[in-house]
Amino acid sequence: MPPGTARYWSWLFADPQARAPLLGIYALGAEWQALMDPATDSSVANLKLAWWREEMQRLAQGSAVHPISGYLAALPRAASADFTPLLTAVEAAAAQVSGVPLERGADLEPQSQALWGGPLAVASSLADDAPDAAGLRRCTSGLAAARYLSRAIRDYPRDARAGRVPFAIDELLAAGIDNADLAADPPPPHLHSYLERLRERAAGYLEVAARALPPAQRARHRHLLVLAALGLRHLNVRAPPLTRLRFKDMLVAWSTARRAH
Repeated sequence: MPPGTARYWSWLFADPQARAPLLGIYALGAEWQALMDPATDSSVANLKLAWWREEMQRLAQGSAVHPISGYLAALPRAASADFTPLLTAVEAAAAQVSGVPLERGADLEPQSQALWGGPLAVASSLADDAPDAAGLRRCTSGLAAARYLSRAIRDYPRDARAGRVPFAIDELLAAGIDNADLAADPPPPHLHSYLERLRERAAGYLEVAARALPPAQRARHRHLLVLAALGLRHLNVRAPPLTRLRFKDMLVAWSTARRAH
């Protein structure tokens, strides 16, 4: 968790019982995110993700071998935890590495939930004996969809150069956007308008996530509220000075966690 990132602040201001599970889940996410990076050779990424798929099966069966998996398996609530979403996350990462695009806008939520929402829910289940399942699902789904859109908005030129399309194909066709538009700098007006609509959509997901948890669960799962608050801030702040961004992020994270507590 690089200092100053949203993950870092969400961990720092998390409930004490949530910090250890978050650390393990964020560590797994960092491993898989590096493999999904366009700079990583796809054959190497697929080979490593195949190993991670087997490792997540071993974790679910109580025989993990990787240090991160062993760390998660040693947590107090691990024996009763369902680690299946982590296997689903690896499979979703492999699909993304293969370059298979989203065919429809409706595919965004299932894909993002598989990549990031499920692992966040696993961390929460490892931190709480009886989380509110419905509220937690709405919260993590909103955070995951917003993260997917935010990353796509930020990194689409790099993805396009690597031959990947992070946006839904039906939406691109409806907006009249082609590969040349995705590679253009600056983006043409119709692509710019599409990106603004995606930014508004991401903000909507984050607002849903911020309201999803019932009051009794907000203190224990305040790390999710911090992620939502910082996600909204980053959508609305365009390239401020780095030190100022980190200082204000700290204040937003601290005040969000304090209100939840």
